[in-house]
Order: sequence, then C-alpha cells, then structure tokens
Amino acid sequence: MKILFLLFLSVSSLLYAKNDLQYETSPYLKQHENNPVAWHAWNKKTLLLAKKEQKPIFLSIGYSTCHWCHVMERESFQNKKIAQLLNKYFIAIKVDREEMPQVDALYQNIFYHIHKRSGGWPLSVFMTPSREVFYITGYIPLKKTSYSVGFADLIHKLSKLYEDKKALQKRIVAIHKSVQSPVKIVLKEDVNVSLTTLSKSLKKSFDENYAGFGKGRKFPEASRLSLMMDLAAITDDKTLKKYSFEMLDMMSLRGLYDHIGGGFFRYSVNENWEIPHFEKMLYNQAELIPLYVRGYTKSHKKLYESVVRETIAMVNKRFLHNDVYYSASSAESQGKEGEFFTFTPQEIHKALKNNTYAKEIEDALGFGIEGNFNNKVVLNFETQERPRGFVLFKKALLHVRAEKQYPFTDKKINTAWNAMMIEALYKASTLDIQYAKSADTNLKALKKLMFQRGELYHQTVPGVAPKQKGLLEDYSFFISALIAGYEVDYEEQKLDFAEYLLSVAKRKFYKNGIWYLSDDALHVKAGLKDKYYTSALAKMLQNIVKLGALRASFKYEKFVDKNITHLKEVLISKQSDTPALAKAYLMQHLGVVVLKSSKENLMKNAKIIQKVQYPYVLREAKEYNDFLACTLRRCFINDSNITNVLHVIEEEFLIQGSK
Repeated sequence: MKILFLLFLSVSSLLYAKNDLQYETSPYLKQHENNPVAWHAWNKKTLLLAKKEQKPIFLSIGYSTCHWCHVMERESFQNKKIAQLLNKYFIAIKVDREEMPQVDALYQNIFYHIHKRSGGWPLSVFMTPSREVFYITGYIPLKKTSYSVGFADLIHKLSKLYEDKKALQKRIVAIHKSVQSPVKIVLKEDVNVSLTTLSKSLKKSFDENYAGFGKGRKFPEASRLSLMMDLAAITDDKTLKKYSFEMLDMMSLRGLYDHIGGGFFRYSVNENWEIPHFEKMLYNQAELIPLYVRGYTKSHKKLYESVVRETIAMVNKRFLHNDVYYSASSAESQGKEGEFFTFTPQEIHKALKNNTYAKEIEDALGFGIEGNFNNKVVLNFETQERPRGFVLFKKALLHVRAEKQYPFTDKKINTAWNAMMIEALYKASTLDIQYAKSADTNLKALKKLMFQRGELYHQTVPGVAPKQKGLLEDYSFFISALIAGYEVDYEEQKLDFAEYLLSVAKRKFYKNGIWYLSDDALHVKAGLKDKYYTSALAKMLQNIVKLGALRASFKYEKFVDKNITHLKEVLISKQSDTPALAKAYLMQHLGVVVLKSSKENLMKNAKIIQKVQYPYVLREAKEYNDFLACTLRRCFINDSNITNVLHVIEEEFLIQGSK
C-alpha cells in the first residue's frame, strides 16, 4: 500500500510539475506555471532550443487580467491531451504583452496584415524555429466551432504542414509578402491636414446615437476624445463641444463606469456602453481622469468632479502599494466574469427598500434593473445626472460587495502606466492640491524603484529588483509626467530630468530617422495607434514640442519638424484615427504659448489660468512681476492683469464662429 501511495505521489508530481515559467516574475506567466504545457519564456535560450531541436514554435501572447486568455487556459492549457500534443510537436512560449509590448506589437502587425483587421488577446502564433510565421490567429476553441477547427485538430494540421517543407515554404512566402507589402495611401491632390479636415474626420467617426467612436463595442479612446475637446475649444465648434460632453456623460453614467466602487472598466462589449468588459486597467483611469478634470473646469458639472475623486480613490484602494501602482484587476472573480461588479435584481430592490427616492432610481436604471447580464444587473443610469438618493443606494450596495471576493490583481509595476497615473494626479490637483503632493510622493518612489544607474526600467513586481530595460513608452510617459509636475510646482529639476530622459530615449530608440519601441534585436517600429492608450511615439513628439517651448529651443523644434514631416503622409491619410499625432501636429503648427511669471503669481492664479480655452498653453516660472505670453519666436502680451493676458491669448489663437 505504501509503495502504491508513493507511486501515486510520483505520478502526480510529474503531471503537475511546474514548467519553466516558475522562474519568471510576471503575474501572467506565473498563472501558467502549473499548466501541463511545457511552457518556456521568450528569451535567447528558448529560441536556441527550438533551433537545436528543429521544432516549430507555438507562441501564446496574453496578459493576466484578460478574460479570454483565462478561458483558453482552462479549456486548453490545463487540458492534458492538448498539453501532450503541444509538448510533442512544438516549443511552447508564453509572453506577457504588458511585459514585452514590443514582441506583441511585432505579431499584432503580422496579424493585421494577414487578417486585414486588428487582433487582440490571446494571440496565437505558429512559426518555424527561425521565427517565420506560418499560421496566426487569436483565441482557439477546444472543440470545432463555426469559425475555427478545434485546438487538437489544428495542432495535427499544422504539425503536418511543418513536415511538408514545400507547402510550408509556400505559406511562409505568402505571409511574408503580405506583411512586407507597403500600405498604399491614396491621397487626393487637394487633401491635407487642418483644423477643418480633423474636425470632419472626428464627426464622421462619431456615433451620434450612443456618443462614442465607431460602431459595435466601444473603447474610451481617451486620446481621440482629448483631440476632439482641443478642436472644440480652438474652433468654437458647437457640434464637437456637444459630442465631447455627451461622451463624458455616457462613459460616466452607463455601464463602463463602476458606480459603486469607482473607476472605469476597459471597454464596453456593446455599442451603447451598457455592458462592460470588467477589467480595470491603470492606464484607463490615468488617461480619463484629466479629461473629466477638463470637463469639470469647462462646465462645473458636479458629476465630473465626483468621477475624478471616486476614480482616484479606487486606484489608491485597489492598486497603490508602497507609493507605486499595480497594473490592473481582472474581469473575473470566483471563476465568473463580472461576479464582483454585478448584482442580482433582488439585491438591487433590497438596496432601494428604505430609499426615499427609490422610484426615481428605478426609473433611472430602466429595464436593466431586472437583469441585463447573465440574469444579473450592471448598473446603467439612463439620465443626464445621477438620481437623487444615489449616495444611500451606493452605501447599501457597498455592503453587498463587502461579502464578495475582489478579482485577481496584477501586481506588476509598470513604469509607463505609473507615470500616466502620476500625471493624472498632477492634472487633478486643480481640484485638490493634495493630489499634487501624492503625485510628488509617487514620482519619487517610481524613480527610486525604476531608475537605476542612469537607466530607466520597464517593469517589476514587489520585492524584485527591476531587470528589464525601459521601452520607448516608459520614457515617453515619464517625461510627460515630469512636465505636468513642473507646471504645478515649477521645480526646475523636473525639466532637467525630462531633458536627460529625452536624450537617452533618442540614443536608444531613434535610429536613422525611425523611432523603435525597444532597444533590442527585434527592431519593432513604433506605431501610432491610440485605441487602448496613447501612442508612445506620438506622446514623445508632444513632449518634445513642450520642452522646445519651455526651453525656447530651436533644436527641439527642428527635430519635431523633421519627425512630423516624415509622418505627415500617414497623418493626412488617417486624420483623427491618429489623434495623438494630430495633437502633436497642431501644437507645432498652431504654436504652444508659454505663460511666464513668478512662481507665486502662477500658483496663486492656477485656477484662473486653467480656464483658458486655448489648449496649448504652458506655464513657466520666471522672475517677473507681470505676466508675459510668448511663442517660440515672439512675445505678444505683457500685463500685470492675468485676465487681460488670457483674453489676448484667446484673441490671438482661437478661431471664432465655427458651426
């Protein structure tokens, strides 16, 4: 009996032995360390192993809070049969796309060229030991469906293809040709980029029925909304103003927003913002907070201020650790999507039981009150404001949530996303100066952790020294946070450090006129996509324009001109589909105004200055008693009255009378 028991233990340990991911620190990779799949990490050792064994590679890219990544793991990567097949025919590699965004970008680009549409996660790539792709797709179902063969059948099919060298080479050549084919940009002779073309492009892409961009599922697209708010201010375009506030309202009143716990979910699975995908990403909170600050400054709508305060409180509660931030929380809890964030109809009605405004709240919730997601309720207010009695209603539902388990939190500390959140706090300090103090604390903690021996690092987890060198996005967003911080406290050291980081970034990532995502052998060109969060390349160009204005540097201006000229054809073709690049272009083309005065004057008048309509105004502390407004080449107003100065800026730079 004892021998049988020991044999059972031995077999069990083999079945559930940890794979190579046990040596990794990424929370996503650690989630897969007990899979029966013999996973490897992406590194030189693994790639050499594939060549040595002459086995093709199966590359699976995802991230720790990705719902469909978890589904695929449960269905396939924990499945012994699938694991045996993968282990037999392939070298299986797992990549955390948040840890290695440059690897993800490389294969997402291939997916886009092959399928003529954007990919997503999980991303599944099959390639030769020399990394020549012969099949690429997304989620692979365990069993055959209308859109895909089952995973086991696909493995057999692709392993046979790999053995048929003639057919394999034909497939590789076809994919390579597709990827290498230049994207044809057909331009009319009279087409350019301007305030008018960008405004038309935004209006064309805007969904007037549900206040968002595009049809189908809705992403917040903070960068595009920011551009729309810029154009609405510059041109006094009433339609764009209306669209901007409608979108702010929809995102904060419908299902995209967590009305009980605060903060935004990653995106809405349907076009009317009703049902979210329940992940909470640090970058979403960070990029939306400044837009709601801006909305509040322009409208004084109480809802917008509440959203800012609630979202910051949520981030501090769920993500803040030792003055730096974790990355995200999952859509799932207890194995069910949205379990923590949804309520039963009975729980809703019970929460309304002693509420004086129960009927008003019920009307605001509409039909969703009886269940709109798997017989559960995702809160959506079909009103322009929160209904009366909301505070008491929220308190009752917080008690319900207190009995639930919060979803898995990815404890990865990402430099770029932390910098985004720090910048958001600096921007929110116009509502509460305490946010600026928090931002300073967090900035110092992030720099201490991630800036070592003159190098910026990309990510780590608590208790582990960072090892992965910084990427373009880390430098871009860190510099942006430093500039935002300077405009709050006017500490010259922040600008000095921003310039240092810029010089390092240029040396690492800018080669032969092209920006790259990372300083490694992959040579992945930096893209301009802003759908999930702002393009690192476009953000860097915005930074250089700002530093050029603050430092009165023609060197920076010349460098930005060179970059924007290189990208002009893409911008003309894409217009508002590359919103952060469009913003950099407008800043350079229209001009950044630097408002100069003493530190005391600027700080005393911060809230007044914040109200200026022209969006490209920076502040610089100088030993002046008056206020001086300048562009790079001229100063055009000097006055002791800040109101007069702001009026002249608006007279000079705003275009009045647009429809």
